[in-house]
Amino acid sequence: MSTNSNKLAGKVAVVTGASKGIGAAIAKNLAAEGAAVVVNYASSKTGADKVVAEITSAGGKAVAFQGDVAKRADIERLFAETKKTFGRLDILVNNAGIYEFSPLESITEEQFHKHFDLNVLGLILASQAAAKLFDSAGGSIINTSSIASTLAIPNSAVYSGSKGAVDAITRSLAAAAWWRQRGRTQPASRRARCASKSKRRRRSAALASLGTSRARWFSWPPAIRPGSRAKPSLSPEATAD
Repeated sequence: MSTNSNKLAGKVAVVTGASKGIGAAIAKNLAAEGAAVVVNYASSKTGADKVVAEITSAGGKAVAFQGDVAKRADIERLFAETKKTFGRLDILVNNAGIYEFSPLESITEEQFHKHFDLNVLGLILASQAAAKLFDSAGGSIINTSSIASTLAIPNSAVYSGSKGAVDAITRSLAAAAWWRQRGRTQPASRRARCASKSKRRRRSAALASLGTSRARWFSWPPAIRPGSRAKPSLSPEATAD
């Protein structure tokens, strides 16, 4: 890995589920842009240590912190360690996730909760913890979604449902950030009703643009920004480690 630029110099990023696959690639690319990176893993310490070694050997900064993102206590520890080590946080990449495909008759409560506790609840809890560490300039939260959230893939009801929730949550949080930038926590119903049709169309278009990309992201608390336009992969992308 070679350093591409220093546009993220001085920034600190947490990447969940970064011991392999897409998470590892994201961590290495953030480091290549100058960010100090927290490589989070659930169980694969060997994989996380390898990612850290690749980053540091190229002159970057990285540490590996264990934490099950589906557990609030682990999330609180992860972000406390981040604050203690680097003193700040600017970027959160919610990448940790799990996928299992099953026909309707084989879906269990355990399988459902395993997906939604990690893919959905974990994302919310991590975002809450990150927002507390962002300074007055705000920060960026990137949520890894999947093409499975919009395509009809057989036997993926639970996984696709969890990724559909990720899309909806990201749009909702982006809208909340939009209103926070304007000094309000939510739109007043009267103002919303009186808004001109053209303004509503522009706002809807801005929010809709977030829903077309695979890596959905927004700034908190500043402004809505469109996500990456990278073409999504058909294969399920995220793993818990």
